[in-house]
Amino acid sequence: MEIFTLLQAIEDLLEQSKTIPFSGKAVVEKEEVLDIIKEIRLKLPDELKQAKWIKEERDRIINEAKKDADEIVNDATSRTISMIDEHEITKKAYEKKEEIIAAGNDEFRKIQKEADKYSYDKLDELEKTLTDLQSQVSQIESKIQSEIEVLKNGKKSIDLE
Repeated sequence: MEIFTLLQAIEDLLEQSKTIPFSGKAVVEKEEVLDIIKEIRLKLPDELKQAKWIKEERDRIINEAKKDADEIVNDATSRTISMIDEHEITKKAYEKKEEIIAAGNDEFRKIQKEADKYSYDKLDELEKTLTDLQSQVSQIESKIQSEIEVLKNGKKSIDLE
């Protein structure tokens, strides 16, 4: 995943930066870090597109199941009409129609439940990934702000006169 590669680049940049003696602070190229953060922000919409695709796929599966159920009902209706002349056949046809409708409804519910679970799992994964990214970006921004403050304090302590 490219976002994790970019985050690793920030970590590498921080680890390879020069340290300020006796402080444990590091000097980093602000523009490099900001460029990487901008790239991360640009990559995030890809994750959101994937979640949208998952939702659309779930809807497609549900619509397909509904279509199949409708076809089953229509088929049962047609069979019933063609056998209406004979009482026993008619009775069996109604029973079969109900079985087919029940089976179709059961299949629809099963597919819908599986699609819902799949969508939920994918959205849960996405939520965890985005939360992790948000936390990592916040940590990086905090580190950068801390480094900026160290630099400002360092500049103030230099006597130019």
